[in-house]
Amino acid sequence: WLFWQMGGLGPMAGQNHHFVQYAPEKLPYAMDRYVNETARLYGVLNKRLSDGRAYICGDYSIADIAAYPWVVPHERQRQDMKNFPALKQWLERISGRSATVKAYELAKVINTVPTVDEKSRGILFGQDARTIR
Repeated sequence: WLFWQMGGLGPMAGQNHHFVQYAPEKLPYAMDRYVNETARLYGVLNKRLSDGRAYICGDYSIADIAAYPWVVPHERQRQDMKNFPALKQWLERISGRSATVKAYELAKVINTVPTVDEKSRGILFGQDARTIR
């Protein structure tokens, strides 16, 4: 399940964020493509959790830790958690863990600048192979 997150949920939700939140040009095809793929992957995870297990692999594991941050911003990903009841319970369960609460409180202190200002937009979108050299 860690590899599923690394090869599926993370990259596809990342593309969702890119086209829905950050891209300077709104491209309906790209937005729909990644919103729908994110929904499909949420569905896969919801199905996995629908057998009553508390966590993806039974016990809390790196699979949960890796997947969780990609589900937290579900609203910005245009995902309605009513469609994923087992996933919603999983999200709430992990959100209530003391380490998760501490980490997200610390993130509020660290992340004080808007995610995308013009300078960061230039870094995010202004690079190609020449900038790596």
